[in-house]
Amino acid sequence: MWNYEKRLQYPINITKSNPKMALVIISQFGGPDGELAASMRYLSQRYTMPYREVAGLLTDIGTEELAHMEMVSTIVHQLTRDLTPEEIEKSGFANYYVDHTVGLWPQAAGGIPFNSCEFQSKGDAITDLHEDLAAEQKARSTYDNILRLVKDPEICDPIRFLRQRELVHFQRFGEALRRVQDDLNFKNFYAFNPEFDSNSNCGK
Repeated sequence: MWNYEKRLQYPINITKSNPKMALVIISQFGGPDGELAASMRYLSQRYTMPYREVAGLLTDIGTEELAHMEMVSTIVHQLTRDLTPEEIEKSGFANYYVDHTVGLWPQAAGGIPFNSCEFQSKGDAITDLHEDLAAEQKARSTYDNILRLVKDPEICDPIRFLRQRELVHFQRFGEALRRVQDDLNFKNFYAFNPEFDSNSNCGK
């Protein structure tokens, strides 16, 4: 059960349209390292995480990623809400506009639509946490790339906030991984899986 607080996690007030930047930033909505994939990754992994405190962390961060998806969507919306036909044509936004007008639709910057192959849920605590650490670094790299392209401080400010949260999440997942590695036991597939091992003929 979630309670929705009707405000953005960080304020966004973009006053100038910029569809070129919208087509770049939308990758953090539906791209391979975007916020939608992050949220689905963590909220899926939590069910098979055998450590309650780590499952709670996955729930917390997965929920926050939904808030970040809302922020990215707000940025894209504010960059495209007042476009003229001339701006659409000159900016390269026409292909997106034909299919979606200025509605929000999850895709990568290259136009590839979101799909569930962009995140992994393996059911092994150590495997999943390594996936999560890599995901946070890839998201951070994507935000770095966006910041190299964006000049408008109204856009840079919330993007920097989102980038900083990736660093915090990376640290939290690192702490969780150390916690799991310090307590390898029957709950951890990486260390010991008696049901699988007893049914396996490998090495016999």
